Amino acid sequence: MKRITPLLCVIACAAFTMTLIPTSKANAQDLFTALFGGGGGLGAGKSHVSFSKKYSPGTVVVSFGDRRLYFINKRGSALSYPIAIPKGDSRWSGSSRISQKRVNPSWTPTPKMRRENPKLPAYVPGGHPRNPLGVRALYIGSSLYRIHGTDAPWTIGKAVSKGCIRMYNDHVVDLYPRVRVGARVIVTWKRFKSV
Repeated sequence: MKRITPLLCVIACAAFTMTLIPTSKANAQDLFTALFGGGGGLGAGKSHVSFSKKYSPGTVVVSFGDRRLYFINKRGSALSYPIAIPKGDSRWSGSSRISQKRVNPSWTPTPKMRRENPKLPAYVPGGHPRNPLGVRALYIGSSLYRIHGTDAPWTIGKAVSKGCIRMYNDHVVDLYPRVRVGARVIVTWKRFKSV
């Protein structure tokens, strides 16, 4: 009798799992999610944490240092979500407000993005499986920056964005109804893990 290696087991499980996903919806993200829980899942990385009492409930604190987004749900407590952060010269910090919210937002790359990568599409409609904004977006002030989902869940925890705060789709769906338009957003490099 032949011994089945762990890699063969993973491949066999993947093939079986893909047969369970409707063909019209099957894509690389579905496979990744099926194998590794890449959609984030509400238990994967989201947690309740103690937080400084100086922040008011409803405030969003983004710590690029922690690579976490904290939603202050009550004085001294926050929901903590893993995020992908800006890379290199796209790094920033400051305070603003949530100016609008969108379900299945469309995406139009900036002219600079298209110069850097001419293969980018000129426009991706909302709800498209390859939309880099994922399934929800919260717009920060009058900037082009957003807190949004992703079509690339394996990038969460890394410095990869052009200034936006990227979350697992499951996590941004969980956060979306909690954050109101007008909510304060604080983006900082300060670390809070010791709080």
